[in-house]
Amino acid sequence: MSTVILAEKPSQALAYVEAFQSNSKKDGYYEVSDPVLPAATVVTFGFGHLVELAAPAQYDSRYEKWELADLPIFPNPYQFNVAKDKQKQFKIVQRLLKAADTIIVATDSDREGENIAWSIMVKAGLNLKAKSIKRLWINSLEPQAILKGFRQLKDGWAYYPFYQEAQTRQISDWLVGMNASRLYGLLLRQNGVNGKYSIGRVQTPTLYMVYERDLAIQNFKPVPYFELQAQIMTPNGVFEARLDPYQRFKEPAELTAFQQAKQVVTGKQDAVIKDVQQQAKQSASPRLFSLSSLQSTINKRYHASASKTLAAVQKLYEAKLLTYPRTDCNYITQGEFEYLVTKLPEFKSLVLNCPELPQLTPQSRHVNDKRVQEHHAIIMTEQVPTAAKLKQLSVLEQQVYDLVLRTTLAMFAAPYEYDETTIISSVGQADFKATGKVPTQQGWQALFTTRIGTDDSKAKTLPAVTIGQPVQAEITTPQKKTTPPASFTEGTLITAMKTAGKTLDDEQAQTTLKAVEGIGTEATRANILEGLKQRGYLVIKKNQVHVSEVGVTLCQAVALEPLLTSPEMTAQWEMALKEIGQQQREPASFIAQIQKFVQKLLAEFPTQFNTDVTLKQQLQQHQQVQEQAKKAATLGRCPACRTGEIIAHDKFYGCTNYRAKTPCKFTLPKKFASKTLGVTAIKDLITVGETKKLKGFKSKKGKPFEARIKLIDGKLEFDFDKSR
Repeated sequence: MSTVILAEKPSQALAYVEAFQSNSKKDGYYEVSDPVLPAATVVTFGFGHLVELAAPAQYDSRYEKWELADLPIFPNPYQFNVAKDKQKQFKIVQRLLKAADTIIVATDSDREGENIAWSIMVKAGLNLKAKSIKRLWINSLEPQAILKGFRQLKDGWAYYPFYQEAQTRQISDWLVGMNASRLYGLLLRQNGVNGKYSIGRVQTPTLYMVYERDLAIQNFKPVPYFELQAQIMTPNGVFEARLDPYQRFKEPAELTAFQQAKQVVTGKQDAVIKDVQQQAKQSASPRLFSLSSLQSTINKRYHASASKTLAAVQKLYEAKLLTYPRTDCNYITQGEFEYLVTKLPEFKSLVLNCPELPQLTPQSRHVNDKRVQEHHAIIMTEQVPTAAKLKQLSVLEQQVYDLVLRTTLAMFAAPYEYDETTIISSVGQADFKATGKVPTQQGWQALFTTRIGTDDSKAKTLPAVTIGQPVQAEITTPQKKTTPPASFTEGTLITAMKTAGKTLDDEQAQTTLKAVEGIGTEATRANILEGLKQRGYLVIKKNQVHVSEVGVTLCQAVALEPLLTSPEMTAQWEMALKEIGQQQREPASFIAQIQKFVQKLLAEFPTQFNTDVTLKQQLQQHQQVQEQAKKAATLGRCPACRTGEIIAHDKFYGCTNYRAKTPCKFTLPKKFASKTLGVTAIKDLITVGETKKLKGFKSKKGKPFEARIKLIDGKLEFDFDKSR
């Protein structure tokens, strides 16, 4: 009898191996032994997705070129391949799995982890029914958590529907992406807009949200209005008050009519204290972090991108300092609460001037076993780092750990308590309200006072007054203007993706999105944003997210098919996918629906594209931007054909006539003898035929040297003449 533990990647496998009593490293796997394991157990691993969906050209070579006539692309069956650089490891894993009697799936404990593991097992050609398949499901890579997980292995087949859900998601995204991207890209290219455009089930509605926000800001027209404010003067002090109920006045005449009706004049006049209310209040500590809420908060505090925050949390997870990162849950179970209590003194030592933490009984706001389904909130593990270990972390990792630490400790602190005073002053027949807040117990706020600020900075203390007390009021009528909506940051965009239901009008769609946590998943949102940035659709300026000119063109094109831009589409798809995981829907029926959607898109969009006036105007503007960018990128006339221009490509400089009837094949390398050739050097070569003396070249033996470069008969040669 032999057992194979299948990890997702080498670092995860190493964490498992280090938890066992003994191990021996082999090529692509480890032999391990421990009382919690059967005899003859090995640990092997993938490199994330060892098995991936085949590209269109792997089905038919004609798909290498984008052609409208080749659409739709509906493979049957779908092929899954192993990349060349991963084939060696796959063969090792395949051999071990085939020889095993028992397979323990130990990839990440989520749906994508199931997809990775089962895809490998299916591709390996196993007779799965002849194997005993178990599942390791843990929230921490600490040794004790790992060993506990291996003592409490779950039935692997119970998670098979999650693999079906994840693979169906993968195929449906492939279908939309491959067909819609080619459709839109080709039509845009035919209309003079260069580049390849990418359409995605999640990325496109996300991009469109930013586009709509940018558009709202761009088209915003400030509307002036007037307010009625009072400065109340008493023997014990002066305070500001606002009209109650609050009201704005669009026109001076409207304000004047109100003042006359309420017998309120501008300037000083008599007033009286109508009411004084004092109430002791308290606020509970913040909720524990899901990945999205942590990404949003870190972006707000430190302007770190969602992907960088995820990478930092992942590093802290692999360092066994934080629990599983890709969680959408804000709760922990009784078990986590109990180990946190035992470790409180050690965690407190990591916080300078840490307040008292008297709340040692669980509160439902934070601890709720029923609300924890797959993974609990992100908290510290039982492994408490030393000050020296914390200093070894990157700055962002330290910031993430510190914020999770303080937020978790706040659960044990006393509530933040304050006295709130409300004073109503009567001026004529109008009421003016002022509210003041005086902290009486900092409680959990003391954990954040020096870090992220508190409401205290906005609080004001009101003077002592009594009901019926006569006072003086000075009335002012300041003119203000409405303000546009705020631009998205990566933090607020992550939140908008998660709570996209709030942007929908349809009540059922709102319910659906709330049930599945909005657009995308905790594991994918950061990658979606990163992909949109890398493709040049989104740009970041001073931590604000905006749509580029390329992104605007794409948004105006996809706006012609609302299902591609609407969170409602994502809501419907996510619900159907979730039903697959719950064994309430068959994958084939969902794929068939997606194919119908693609066929509808192919049938309707070309006509919409050719008749939309707004899109045509955007295409003309985009072409002008392209021409300006092309002129700016031109380095000079091609020395070979004398008609084309030299421009930079990804790995070389080349002539713009390379696609002409008589193509010009002149190129210059971006690297020559290990030195990167910059724009100045290239301009010198194509205009005067040689560069100035340059440093940074290296010989074949790695020895550095300096020289001029000459362009002779289209080839580069060194000039070592020291007399020049």
